[in-house]
Amino acid sequence: MTLSVSTGQAVDLRVQPVDEVLDRVQRSLQVGLLPDTMVRKRRSVGARTDRDTWVRIERRLLDKISDQGWNGTESAARLKGIAQPEWHGCVVWAAPDGPVMWRADETELLPGAPVGNAILSEAPELPDDWWGALNTSLDALAAQSTRRVATPDTETVTQALVTESVRGVFSGDFDTTIEQWVPAHADLNWANMTAPAFSLFDWEDWGNAPLGLDSASLWASSLAVPALADRVWHERRSDFESRDGKVMTLFACSKILGPYAHPEDPRLEPARRIAEQVIKELQAG
Repeated sequence: MTLSVSTGQAVDLRVQPVDEVLDRVQRSLQVGLLPDTMVRKRRSVGARTDRDTWVRIERRLLDKISDQGWNGTESAARLKGIAQPEWHGCVVWAAPDGPVMWRADETELLPGAPVGNAILSEAPELPDDWWGALNTSLDALAAQSTRRVATPDTETVTQALVTESVRGVFSGDFDTTIEQWVPAHADLNWANMTAPAFSLFDWEDWGNAPLGLDSASLWASSLAVPALADRVWHERRSDFESRDGKVMTLFACSKILGPYAHPEDPRLEPARRIAEQVIKELQAG
């Protein structure tokens, strides 16, 4: 296949041919990608290599690349105390026929398979030491410093974005002002962590974000399994009980209950119920 996917329009790499892109990555990194290991997502393609590493290739529109660039995986390599794949190198290039850039990052192989899809419908079996490793990594991340700003869903997180997202779904007299901004992964869900050995990957969007963003994101992706959502809340209790964590809970719920809500999403009812309770807590001060 020779059809280009480098136009400025939105494309879905799960269905678009990417042979030219794969060929370029293999030449640039001097590595062979193993076709039977290919994982194709909407904006990215990944594969194991013939030297026992992993390559993740992403396509991003120029207007989705902020001033800080989009070297999240590369810059995350300097973070300390976090279980993540070691970064080896990358190749980046501009598409010749559209406002698009491509990036391929090579990392060590993951120590296990992803826990599941981004949103789970049944509880995974995770030992206590897995949860311990999750807490250690998230706490270590939040304690570090960076000039990067998180870009969840490729959108730069700002106070204005938080307020707009929350107010667009929830009414009531409560303050959405964020008090503490800390480094966050910004795409924390069950598809970006491994088990039984814990490792956190896909660092493209990490950066400073409101305290509690990661915990709320993981909790929201667990709501279809009440016991799992409860475990996330228990493990990250200090985040959820903070004022910023409550605002982030509403922020996460707004993504479930907002204009793109699916009527059959099993998370709708628990998200509404929890949001009502959190709003009462915020109003009570």
